[in-house]
Amino acid sequence: MAVIDFIVNILSTPAILVGLLAFLGLALQRKPVEEIALGTIKTIVGFLVLNAGSAFLQSDSLNAFGEVFNYAFNMQGVVPNNEAVVSMALNDFGQASALIMCFGMVLNIVLARFSRMHYIFLTGHHTLYMACMLAVVLSIGGLDGWMLIAAGSCILAVIMVLSPAYCQPTFRKIVGTDDIALGHFGGIGYALAGKVGSLFKSKNSKSTEDINFPQRLIFLRDNTVAIGITMVALFVIVTGVAVGRGILSEDPSQFSYLNNLLNVGTETTNNWIVWSVTSGLSFAGGVYIILSGVRMIVGEIVPAFKGIAEKLVPGAVPAIDCPVCYPYAPNAVLIGFLTSFVAGIVGLFVLAGINAAVVPCALILPGVVPHFFCGATAGVFGNAEGGLKGCIAGAFVHGLFITFLPANCMPVFTMLGFTSATFSDADFSWLGILFGNLAQMAPGMPLFIICVICFLLPILYNFIAPKPKKAADAE
Repeated sequence: MAVIDFIVNILSTPAILVGLLAFLGLALQRKPVEEIALGTIKTIVGFLVLNAGSAFLQSDSLNAFGEVFNYAFNMQGVVPNNEAVVSMALNDFGQASALIMCFGMVLNIVLARFSRMHYIFLTGHHTLYMACMLAVVLSIGGLDGWMLIAAGSCILAVIMVLSPAYCQPTFRKIVGTDDIALGHFGGIGYALAGKVGSLFKSKNSKSTEDINFPQRLIFLRDNTVAIGITMVALFVIVTGVAVGRGILSEDPSQFSYLNNLLNVGTETTNNWIVWSVTSGLSFAGGVYIILSGVRMIVGEIVPAFKGIAEKLVPGAVPAIDCPVCYPYAPNAVLIGFLTSFVAGIVGLFVLAGINAAVVPCALILPGVVPHFFCGATAGVFGNAEGGLKGCIAGAFVHGLFITFLPANCMPVFTMLGFTSATFSDADFSWLGILFGNLAQMAPGMPLFIICVICFLLPILYNFIAPKPKKAADAE
């Protein structure tokens, strides 16, 4: 287990994992030692910068805003959170999750080599989360030991190539090339946002990046400034409502991220207006850090991957975390986040109506973290297909999608004892619903066979079905 833990730590740390792959790719190209060192180190540093920006947002600005928002508008329900479910599940399924992750990544390379989906999924923490979810869900069907590990590894490998595959038709329009793909398990939601956005495509479609500002507002073309001003306004308004409702007199222990604001009379007390301004600008700073890291990663990983594509997996395409698309449409990032969040609020009221008048159901609160990272990505996808209108429509539908999907996924986890917990991103939800029901309808050996067949189908299709002329000529 010590060796397994060490391997899992490497594979679940995106910076180290992608650095090793960059090293391998450059070495296979027989680059000079100095170029290998430069490319490997810059790739690792780029991912560390990206992770720092993401962690900064999630630990401070976004989660704190979510707490203030829920208090201000008296919202009660479940906030979907990947990390919460995983932290509970790892207590009972830690070893199985680790082994599913390791073998799943090996099978990912097998599928990339022998199927027509040549994607190598590089978002390590999402791979671990998905491995953990599969261990939990497949255990419902009575799978354990080597059967649980084998079945989970097969399904993990399939979703690691399938998720980038259904995003790629729109993603190539975003980045202008097939040399890179999106590796994030919100993929079905992004693909949906792109499809919805395409309904608004016309000759006069204006991109979010072509918005014309009056001369005196030209400074808003700077994305950091625009994001900062927008988020400061949101923080001030929402926190003002929360203060008016008495949040400053509440017990600080019930809030995880607002202690500095709520500890009135202590040395850490902050004026709520000052806190709102600094938090809104900190949000803009976090986005700036993320974009800087993405630029470094893309600049290094694509050339390095040529070695892997040429020597090991012909046509291999690296699939990288969702912020990889943010630099291509920064305005769509902000618009997508806000629109998706509004849709989450609308979805909450719809669920409340269903719960009151039709059937009992979970009330899913709009989690700011998923609506930012996933909603922003959905906005970029919608914009690529249908411009500004496509961005708004695609992100709005996506916001509803990641509200209703977790609500339908909750019964699966409640049955396992994970009460008031569900995943936030779309691929976790639909896969959990599908295999959670399969595990109950076809437990034991039938479930195991289904998982193996799911893995073999893309390979059999590649060898049996006629290949497009271009693809056949290339091979």
